[in-house]
Amino acid sequence: MKHLAALNKYFLSNKWRLILGLLFTAISIVFSIFQPIMVRQIFDLLSHNIDEYRLLSDTSLKGFFRSDFTHVLAFYGISILIFALLSGFFLFLQRQTLIVMSRHIEYDLKNEIYQHYQRLDLNFFKMHRTGDLMSRITEDVSRVRMYVGPAIMYASRTLFLIIIIVYLMLQVNPLLTLYTLSPLPLLALTIYYVNRIIHRKSEKIQAQLSNITSIAQESYSGIRVIKSYIQEDASAQHFEDASEAYKNSSISLAKTDALFQPTMALMIGLSVILTIFIGGIQVIDGNITVGNLAEFVIYVNMLMFPFFSIGMVASMIQRAAASQQRINEFLQIEPVIKDAPGAQAAMLKGEVRLENVSFTYPHTGITALKDFNLHIKPGQKVAIIGRTGSGKSTLAQLLIRMYDPQQGKVLLDQQDIRTIQLGSLRGQISYVPQDVFLFSDTVANNIRFGDPTASLETVQTAARQASVEKDIFGFNEGFETEIGERGVTLSGGQKQRISIARALIKDPNILIFDDCLSAVDARTEKEIIGNLYAYLQHKTAIIITHRIFALFEFDKIIVLDEGKIVEEGTHDDLLSLNGYYAELYTRQQTGEEENVTE
Repeated sequence: MKHLAALNKYFLSNKWRLILGLLFTAISIVFSIFQPIMVRQIFDLLSHNIDEYRLLSDTSLKGFFRSDFTHVLAFYGISILIFALLSGFFLFLQRQTLIVMSRHIEYDLKNEIYQHYQRLDLNFFKMHRTGDLMSRITEDVSRVRMYVGPAIMYASRTLFLIIIIVYLMLQVNPLLTLYTLSPLPLLALTIYYVNRIIHRKSEKIQAQLSNITSIAQESYSGIRVIKSYIQEDASAQHFEDASEAYKNSSISLAKTDALFQPTMALMIGLSVILTIFIGGIQVIDGNITVGNLAEFVIYVNMLMFPFFSIGMVASMIQRAAASQQRINEFLQIEPVIKDAPGAQAAMLKGEVRLENVSFTYPHTGITALKDFNLHIKPGQKVAIIGRTGSGKSTLAQLLIRMYDPQQGKVLLDQQDIRTIQLGSLRGQISYVPQDVFLFSDTVANNIRFGDPTASLETVQTAARQASVEKDIFGFNEGFETEIGERGVTLSGGQKQRISIARALIKDPNILIFDDCLSAVDARTEKEIIGNLYAYLQHKTAIIITHRIFALFEFDKIIVLDEGKIVEEGTHDDLLSLNGYYAELYTRQQTGEEENVTE
């Protein structure tokens, strides 16, 4: 139960539902207990009056006696019916409180997990598969809900019922009670042993379920690659193997669960036999009445469901404990990137400085930047050029603080980036990533993601500046067109330009473009560059690219190689060096001329 103790805060916030649910449970049981008591009274009444009735068989009093006795039986019958209805009514209220409580806790727990996902840094998501993350917020939470709802409900009912029934049985005959309950220690040992097996198997099943979810999610996302390489059969076999392992583990757990039912039936059967045998002897000896024996038999049968539910509740608790353990382990992960104590909001003007920065990716051990230094004045336009793996994108990740450098400082307006609140920092920097991501929503809402309060006119202006407005007006529903998951209905160039419009609509003082024009043609590229040049007049802009924008007048061009600056200067300065930049420019010009000739 140590893992499930983390849920106590939710019980506290729903204490009134829990208290009322337990109260309704107790009241329901009290009304149900009246039924065997009345059966005892009926049997005793019959036993005591049957001889008198036979003596009056030849007298005129027989009819009156029969009539009175019939009325008494009718009274008991109606009373039993009323108590049954009252018990059922409070049972209904019990479910209305405890099951509703479990749904509220499920809601709160899912929100807590999702909010924690939002807090975690980028490295966490690179180290964990999406399927496993999804499994924690769906399957694991569902199993925990079974504990905070049905398990609590059945366990409380079982506990109250056993306490009340055992008390009443002891009041009748302690010796008969002892014999009736004698199989319980064996039952307890069985439950303890089986619970340990269930817990171990539940942990394994949850891990296998996460693996299946991850495989399915990766297959859906990479379906184009799978089809292109004709790997449908291999992919299906991979999923089948994972499903087979999950199926075998689930069947094994089901077999273990199945031990409870026959065990409970055996214990109940032994209790009934002992009750009738020992109780019969007690009746013969005159220690108890026939009504007491009937009452005991009903009590034993009333204990049947509690005994059966012990196994069910134990299974729920063990599965929930295994799931809650996985949730606790996740919730205890602290984000590496977070607001430092005393971090404050800041109004950024646009000065960027990196001092002796070195950075190695923790999940791969690859060093991306080495003793890196860079100074960008407010309003300057800087191009970052270099080969793949030279550290260009890493520079962008450090500036928006997706990572912190292991050595050196990243300064904005002479202020260490770690002393600025994350919300304030990222709210004042627009970043267009290399890997464009669009949401399954309308075109307008995808652009408005940069500023949720923006009007449609502002959205259209941003789209015009990104040279995508004409494309959007060509869609069936214009800006209200649903673009599908990840923008599947759009071309690569359209996705990139919508992503640029999303960045422009924020109207920040610092913009970072990470190779965001790779999927557009040369004519559209020139149009976008022209629009950006006018838009960026008084803003700091860092454009990361593998191409040279000759039409864009950069204040500084930086060439990276293996995490270091190897060339720096203006366009003309770098051409005069006759190095990597000049070689790239010559190749690009030659390629453009060949395209024009063709």
